[in-house]
Amino acid sequence: MPLAVYILGLSVFALGTSEFMLSGLLPPIAEDMDVSIPRAGLLISAFAIGMVIGAPLLAVATLRLPRRTTLIALISVFGLGQVAGALAPTYEVLFASRVVSAFACAGFWAVGAAVAIAMVPVNARARAMAVMIGGLSIANVLGVPLGAFLGDNLGWRSAFWAVGAASAVALAGVMTLIPRIPLPAEKPQLRREMGIYRDRQVWLSVVLTALAAGGVFCAFSYLAPLLTDVAGLDSGWVPTVLALFGIGALVGTTIGGRVADAHLFGVLLSGIAASTVFLAALALFASNQAAVITLSFLLGLSAFYTAPALNARMFNVAGAAPTLAGATTTAAFNLGNTGGPWLGGAVIDADFGFEATAWAGAAMTVAALATVVVSLRLQRARGSASGSRLVAKGAAAKGAAVEGASAEGAAVESAADCTTG
Repeated sequence: MPLAVYILGLSVFALGTSEFMLSGLLPPIAEDMDVSIPRAGLLISAFAIGMVIGAPLLAVATLRLPRRTTLIALISVFGLGQVAGALAPTYEVLFASRVVSAFACAGFWAVGAAVAIAMVPVNARARAMAVMIGGLSIANVLGVPLGAFLGDNLGWRSAFWAVGAASAVALAGVMTLIPRIPLPAEKPQLRREMGIYRDRQVWLSVVLTALAAGGVFCAFSYLAPLLTDVAGLDSGWVPTVLALFGIGALVGTTIGGRVADAHLFGVLLSGIAASTVFLAALALFASNQAAVITLSFLLGLSAFYTAPALNARMFNVAGAAPTLAGATTTAAFNLGNTGGPWLGGAVIDADFGFEATAWAGAAMTVAALATVVVSLRLQRARGSASGSRLVAKGAAAKGAAVEGASAEGAAVESAADCTTG
């Protein structure tokens, strides 16, 4: 695997920490900003909305720009967004800083994924994406729990300052270690790239990714209050449990990245089914401290076990437009990261309790499983149709050859008759 892919993975560590750390900071942010926890949860959705909109917009805007320069610019804007969040005097300013940071994060993901995919062969795409997603896993193992620890001991703003510092380190790595990547000889054509959206499989991949991600983050976004208010754990346990989720994510990413290239649909079906079971169990045993801690680890494992396959699937069906494929995947994940926390907040506002967020998440992952089945059947139908066309062409070619041979035989016989005559 090229060194540059690992540098991209390390850069994603800063991005992922910022994206997910609010799951451990909602109570102090809500108290400081004088808003409810569901409204504070909208900051997670704000980031996700920025990713959804920003990924395709920045992918199109930077389509003909040098890749390395684009990555440097985007990680710089992201770091400044963290500083703005740390200094935010009001909820509205914090909300705006999250959207701006999300735009930059989305662009970095889209361009970075396209760069990673371009540097490896087709049969190593899932492994390359596993390295980048590994940055997210490490963010969940180290960054998110550290953010919760800082928030609990030094105030939630300290977590934003820490991510700003991590962004500066990532910027230095990109500037010094990412090589200059030449643009293709033929300039990318926007119309041709946009043609991927005529394929039903692309849209099925979008729906699948959004549902799979949304189901998990519907519950994960409100894990901190579930741990303290339902399971009865002390707030000091929150960083530890978030770290366990991250360790599970790291293990899942490693396994999924190795298996998905050869068994993509098998990984999708087994991983999403496992997430469904774990979410249902989390809802049923939310008041059992040991069960909640164990299920947090298992949910991280199952969610990130499927992530490399979800990314690789999009690049497989939209391979003609790698930059937009990366942007579309980023947008799809964050559609889920928007819808999941929103649904979870709606469930809480309806007084169903924090444990009901896991039931809502399980409903989303069941829908994701149905989408995998539809996509698999469509692919098999296309494969059968392609096979039939190949058989028909082969039969036609064989028939033509037989007909030609018969004509040749008739000509030889005619010539022989003339000679005899």
